[in-house]
Amino acid sequence: MLRAIYPGSFDPVTFGHLDIIKRSSRLVDELIVGVLNNKAKSPLFSVEERVRMLEEVTGDIPNIRIVPFGGLLVDFARRAEAGMVIRGLRAITDFEYELQMAQTNHKMVPEIETAFLTTNLEYSYLSSTTVKEVAAFGGDISQFVPKLIADRITEKIKKKESVD
Repeated sequence: MLRAIYPGSFDPVTFGHLDIIKRSSRLVDELIVGVLNNKAKSPLFSVEERVRMLEEVTGDIPNIRIVPFGGLLVDFARRAEAGMVIRGLRAITDFEYELQMAQTNHKMVPEIETAFLTTNLEYSYLSSTTVKEVAAFGGDISQFVPKLIADRITEKIKKKESVD
């Protein structure tokens, strides 16, 4: 059985992320979407909210699980008994960073392989940061994220603004 992890912060999940999730789920028996709890960042959504949103927008894919994690990816992969990490690449700048991470992970745990999927050209410019910036200025994000996610982002930004 081939089990892979597609890790990320998914703050928020975009159509680009969903493209990689759908395509990679067809390549493996089980795909674990690992939602990173990065204490160094201040995300728009909590880990629990990100997990819940991912579960909602991927509910039609039978062979995936959404799992929060912290710490080193290779430790998470070992605990999950995953033999592969899947990473999406948008541009050459992504490749440089991802190659360095893949080589570091391979040095630490040689039995875990990294596979790269190039992002669909339609989403090659897209990032969660861009989505949040456009949303913060009241822009239309419907072409970047599913409606459910767009609604949650708008709601979260309004709550944030009312507190500030």
